[in-house]
Parts: sequence; structure tokens; C-alpha cells
Amino acid sequence: MQKRMGEAVARVARKVNDTVENKTDSLDLANCKLMTFPVGIYKAMRSVTEGIHCISLANNELKSLTSRFVTTFSQLRELNLAGNYLHRLPEEVTSLLHLRAINLSRNRFRRFPEPLAAVTTLETIDLEENEITEVPAEKLASMASLRSLNLRANPVSPDARLLIRPLVPFDLLLSPEEPIPEA
Repeated sequence: MQKRMGEAVARVARKVNDTVENKTDSLDLANCKLMTFPVGIYKAMRSVTEGIHCISLANNELKSLTSRFVTTFSQLRELNLAGNYLHRLPEEVTSLLHLRAINLSRNRFRRFPEPLAAVTTLETIDLEENEITEVPAEKLASMASLRSLNLRANPVSPDARLLIRPLVPFDLLLSPEEPIPEA
């Protein structure tokens, strides 16, 4: 067990060092078994955080994202958080003024993460395979840059489906409705 943990820590350290040394604009910490974003990374990356435009934390075990993460990586354009245990986002997400795409598929959201509605630059939101039943149609309709919202494999209520379709000027991806059982 400790050997595997040590290997995981070493893998994260290697990926962070590669990003810092090569001054790349992305950080890929997908599949690293992270339960939280390691605090040590903030210090290790402080010289390059402004240049980080893409972060993948997909397929980890994250239960939350901290406001410090959001404010540290304020220049993000793409954020991949697919395959975690997230059920909400910090309010500070609204300060990501350059964010164009966010992938929150395969998480535990029960409702649409409303702070995203205030991110005016968002073009793509992927919320496939969550537990979302209600969608803030009016807020989504006012998102001028939004081009695609993926809500497939969510139990979106029939009422929400009826309301949202005529209001949204972007591609809305929903799973086909289950047929209503006959009485």
C-alpha cells in the first residue's frame, strides 16, 4: 500500500516538475488517485501559474475544489474534472474570466452548478452522467458564449426539458426520455 502511494506521489511530482521546467501551459494530473489538490503544488508552481491554461484532474477521487485552486489558476481556459466525486463548485469559479470549457462529467452534481452561469466566456459545459434534475434555463439562456451543454445521462425532469429547449440558443445534449409507463 505504501509503495503504491509513494509511486503515486512521485508520479504527481514528476508531472508538476515537467510542467514547471518546460513552462508548458497545461498540467495533467489525471488518474493520480488524488483526494485533494496537493497544497505543495501551489508552492512548486508559483512561478508558472499565470501561464497555466489547461488543467486535467480527471479520474481522481476529488470531493471538492478549493477557492485557492480557482484563484491560483486564474488564467485557466480549460478545466477537466471528469470522473471525480464533486457535488458543488466554489463561488470563486466566477472569477475564471478566460474559462472556455469545463468537463464535470461523471461526478455527483444533483443540480446545475450555478456559479458557471456567471462565467461569461464559457463555450462548453459537460455535465454528462451526474444526478441533475433541474436546470436554470433563464440563466443558461443569458450565457452569450455558450455553444454546447451536455446533460446526457442525467435525470432531467420532463418540466425542465420543456422549459429549456425553446430558451437556449446553443446545442443542448440530453438523453432520450424514458417512455412514460402505461397505467
